[in-house]
Amino acid sequence: MRALDGTRGAVRVEDVYDTGIEDLWQACTSPDRLARWIAEVEGDLREGGTVRAVFTSTWSGPAVIEVCEAPHHLLLTTEPGTDDESQVEAWLTAEGDRTRLVVEERGLPVDGLHFYGAGWQAHLEDLGRSLADEGPVHEDGWSSAAPAAAWKARWTELTPSYQTTPTGQGD
Repeated sequence: MRALDGTRGAVRVEDVYDTGIEDLWQACTSPDRLARWIAEVEGDLREGGTVRAVFTSTWSGPAVIEVCEAPHHLLLTTEPGTDDESQVEAWLTAEGDRTRLVVEERGLPVDGLHFYGAGWQAHLEDLGRSLADEGPVHEDGWSSAAPAAAWKARWTELTPSYQTTPTGQGD
């Protein structure tokens, strides 16, 4: 977690998964695969296109696909043109038969970074379970009004440790 200025900040999380880069790219970009672990997504799924998503965390809204360079780089602008606009960027790097995923979200309220850090860690853990089980992680469902129960429980568990983690300064 780091402050970008006095009001906005960024969170960055990463993990290495026991799958090839093409499979992880599909898990991060295919609507069917995304629905297994993080979000229901529909819309214009191409660079320059706008999609609408409902995350397991309850966040819902539009996102513009700014960059889509398979299978290495994805950049989305969420809630474009609003005070809540942020950017979510993902980089995938093959490491032998495994793949490293780095996700960074920028433009977040600096005083709430710990909530976002805990949330992204819970999302990446869900991705790992989805890859291992080759199926959905949240069979109980979720909506923009109610988070996935297991995601919320993990987020609640993680938040205190993120709250005590110092926020760095950065670019």
